[in-house]
Parts: sequence; structure tokens; C-alpha cells
Amino acid sequence: MAVIHNPVLRGFNPDPSILRVGDDYYIATSTFEFHPAVRLHHSTDLATWSTIGHALDDGFDLRGIPDSGGVWAPSLSYAEGKFWLAYSIVRTMDGDDKDIDNYLVTADAVTGPWSAPVHLGSRGFDFSFFHDPDGTHWIVGVQWDQRPEHPSFSGLVLEQYLPDERRTTGDATVIHREDGLVEGPNLYRLGDWYYLLIAAGGTGWNHGITLARSRDLLGPYERDAREAVLTTRDAPGHPLQKAGHGELVQTPEGDWLLVHLASRPTLHLGERYSTLGRETCLQRVEFDADGWLRLADGGHHAAVEVVLGSPPDDGLDASPGAREWVDEFDGTALDSRRWTTLRAPLPHDVADLAVRPGWLRLRGGHSTASVFDQSMLLTRVEEHRAEFEFVIDAEPRSPREAAGPIAWYDRSGWIWLQVTHDRDNGRHLRVVRRDGSTTTRSAAVAVPDGALRLRTVLDGPELRFAWAGIGEEWTAVPGVHPAWTLSDDHGPRLRFTGLFLGVRADDLDGRGWTADIASVRLRFTP
Repeated sequence: MAVIHNPVLRGFNPDPSILRVGDDYYIATSTFEFHPAVRLHHSTDLATWSTIGHALDDGFDLRGIPDSGGVWAPSLSYAEGKFWLAYSIVRTMDGDDKDIDNYLVTADAVTGPWSAPVHLGSRGFDFSFFHDPDGTHWIVGVQWDQRPEHPSFSGLVLEQYLPDERRTTGDATVIHREDGLVEGPNLYRLGDWYYLLIAAGGTGWNHGITLARSRDLLGPYERDAREAVLTTRDAPGHPLQKAGHGELVQTPEGDWLLVHLASRPTLHLGERYSTLGRETCLQRVEFDADGWLRLADGGHHAAVEVVLGSPPDDGLDASPGAREWVDEFDGTALDSRRWTTLRAPLPHDVADLAVRPGWLRLRGGHSTASVFDQSMLLTRVEEHRAEFEFVIDAEPRSPREAAGPIAWYDRSGWIWLQVTHDRDNGRHLRVVRRDGSTTTRSAAVAVPDGALRLRTVLDGPELRFAWAGIGEEWTAVPGVHPAWTLSDDHGPRLRFTGLFLGVRADDLDGRGWTADIASVRLRFTP
């Protein structure tokens, strides 16, 4: 017996693709503009998961990619004794235009090394592989139409892949189209049926999963009469909102599970804001007497707790409790399972662990607006209550030099406590916030010379900061800041990621200014 406590991958881990090889289960999740790309997770019991690395790491560079662009919707599969990983890179998305490149990499082991990428074309996004039992290989995905008078989501298309020639045929067939928005397709062959699992309704509150099927691979596909296999669009108070975009996996015993994304919103003035981003969940499913996919426990709402096998006599296991980690920077490299950067890795001379043992020396980089060389280390926020703190030793000389803790969503959504300097205040603290195109700055907060402890406290929709001298009591930095703005749901822009906490350093004069960071601690409280 195992108890799944959803989400199984907490914090920003969207678009899950699940795979079983033997007794091992793997999930790949989207990373968008963050580096390393395509996050990989492993489990043997479906209830307990660990991050084991990334598929696209060394040498992978997304500089120039827009916010919420980058790597979308990876598809992990296994065929011919190899792991296959398909993914899209969204390079531009302005107006009706999207420039998208789709790729395939393969590996003998899920931890790599992964092959050089094969270009699969630029027809659209959300492409997944289907390995037909007859030995042929296919990709199915969303076809994009840039013409303004036509629906942008112009149908789900199927195209054959020729592995010996490392290319697709170039001829795609539209196998399914609906009036509503459909994406994230995955194909399965079960008996005489081809099943097409579909994400429907967009990635927001209307999200869901539906099904279509056909006797013939190329269709036509009959849509399930039920509106959705899984959705919470009709339950705004449900703890797992935006449920959708899923894949199926079968256990060795023959049971079926559905992996899907969902969001746990926080409330601000009665409105929902999914600051944690889209997370990964699992549900038990089964095929009914008519051959249609249904949640095993009935209905169409995602369950927070899912029991595999017989439940224990004393009820369900306890849900995840408080947890924390500490990084003393005592290794030779940053742990990329914990830390992420924007668009590209930080070079060793930008994030230096050797020059001052037990400290990270972070050399300042571009501004928060840059799509190239920001100096920032980030970690996913997994719960609505979190404390993030570290020691900083920094002596800025001008307002163009600054370092400190940041709550980051994207280049137009962040809240940053800076250690900085100006002529009137000398070295001081100041909270700077970006919301859309508007930047606001707090009054200066005087601090003593020397190293400081800085703390960020997330409490649902609110964010606060504090500071202390080494060995001294904490002093609150004045102000309560709107963490709820750091979400997909704030503002008119389409956004698809989640909230990170981290540390950054700016050196806008490019003179090599640095800040030293030590003893990072992050604590989550559900």
C-alpha cells in the first residue's frame, strides 16, 4: 500500500510526462526559460519522488528567449532499448507569431548522456512520441496557424518519424480538431483502439483532460461524450485548480494512473493567485465497460490523497510536513537539483565556490530586464509559507551595484531586497519591486558595516523581509509586499511559470563587483 499526497512534485513542475521502465517510474517536467532544462524525477512506488537531474544541461543555452518561452512540454518515452525525449523550444511569441523548434534526443540511461538533438520541424508545440506496436514511430502535437483570421490552435497533427534517417516525413495529417482549445496530445494503442488523450480549455482555470479514440491511427477520432475525464473548472474552491495536461502510465500489475498538472492557489481579496505555479499530481484511472477512461473513484475532480492498494486500518498517511534544506557551499559545484539560473548556466568566475571556502562569490551581472547575462541563483517555492535566509558580505560603491534576496517570477514581476549604496545614504537596504512596466523603490534602511543576515518570509499572498547583524536579533524591514502579483494570474500577459526565491547581484557598470553569500537556509511549512 502507498498513499499519494498530491501534488507529488510541489512547486513549479508543469506539463508532466510519465514513463515506467521495469520497476522504475520517471517524470519529465517543463522548465521554460530556466536552466538546466527538462527536470527529471524518479520513483519506485509512485508516492515518493526525487529529482535526479536534467536532460538539457551542459552547453544548453537559452539566452535571448522571452519570458515564459524556452522549453515547453517535454515528452519522455522508451523504445528500441533507449529513452526518447521530445521537447519544444519557443523562441519568440509576439502577437499571432510563434517561432518554435521541436527536437528529439535519446539516451541509454535517463541520466544521460543524451544525444545531439534531431530537429523535428517547427510546425507547432506539445509534440509527443507514439511508438506503435507495429514498429513505426510517430509524433503528435499542436499545429500553429499564424494567420490572424484563422484559429491559432489549428488542430492536432500526426507525422511519422523515420529513425534510420533521423527525420520526419514532412507530411502531417490533422487527426483531431475542436472549436475549443486543445493541446498536449498523447497517443496510446490498447487492443483495437487508438486513444488520444488531450489537454483542453487552456492552461488556466478552465483547464481539463478529455479523450478521443479511433480504430485507425489517422482517424477519424470519436470524442468522449463526457465533457472531461479530469477537471476542476466547475469547483473554484477545490484545492487542486487548473487540473489538466496529462499522460497515462500502467503499473506492472496492470493498473492505470494519470499524471497531470494542477495549481494550489492562494487568495488575495477573494481572488485566486497560483504563485506556486503548476505542479504535478497523480490519479488512479480505469477504463469503463464501454472502453472510456474514468477516474477510478468516480467523478472528474482531482483527488488530493490517492490510495494505491488496500488502505491502512488507521487511515491515510500524514500529508507532507515542514521541511528545510541548508546549503553551506562546501562542494565544488552548485547542486542543479536545487538551484536554477535564467537561460544559461553561470560561469565559474561568476558563481565562484573556490575563492572563499564556505562562501559563494557572485559576480554582478546585467539588470533584471536582461535576457542574456543575469547573475542570479533561484530555487522553486514549494509551499505558500516559506522562510529563506542567508549571510551576505557585500560592499557596493554606487546605486549601480546591488545584491540581496529576491522573489522572482519573471523580468516584469519580482520583489528584491537590495544591499546597495548611494551618496545620501551610504550602504543601505532598499526594497525594489517590478510590476509590469512599473518599478517602485522603498525608503532606504540604514544598516551597520560588515556582513548581514537577510531573511525573506512568504506568507500566502504576502512577502516580508528582515535583517540582522551576525549574532543579533532580527529587525523587520518596513513594508508588506504583494507576493500574489508573482503568478500567472496577475496582469493581462500570458505567463506559465512560478515563484522562485533566490539571490542576485547586479553590476551595471560591468567592473567586476562581487557579493559573497554563505549559509543559505530554506524552510517550507504546508
